[in-house]
Amino acid sequence: MPQRVTHEGAECPVARAVDVVGDRWSLLIVRDAFDGISRFGEFQRNLGLAKNILSSRLRELVAHGILEVLPAADGSAYHEYSLTKKGRDLFVILVSLRQWGEDYLFEAAEPHSVLLDTKHDKPVGKLTVTDDAGHVLDSSEAYVRKVAS
Repeated sequence: MPQRVTHEGAECPVARAVDVVGDRWSLLIVRDAFDGISRFGEFQRNLGLAKNILSSRLRELVAHGILEVLPAADGSAYHEYSLTKKGRDLFVILVSLRQWGEDYLFEAAEPHSVLLDTKHDKPVGKLTVTDDAGHVLDSSEAYVRKVAS
């Protein structure tokens, strides 16, 4: 089996982030954790994921400080997975992916889940990228400054 290439020392933050949460299952595990799932069996049932793959992804998410392992809240011998601050900070990434999916992967009248704010029970507003003065930018109005060689 070919060795997995990592971007651990890359100068690009996107490359490093994709190494941590860029496989097809990791963000779905994080999504489920935001939805209150905390036990191995619950993740497995919800995702339909093989035990060995789920174990591997959970181990990686814990190793990267995105999830932490805690004793079960009910006092049983099981343990639970809980989002750390680093994990909770992925919320904006999940919202962005959700909104992109809503825009491009559903037909106009096709039903889908909706993200609502807890205070007003209304759909969450569209995410935007802004400059330091708060003006909305599109991709043509931003660039990446590369590290000097």
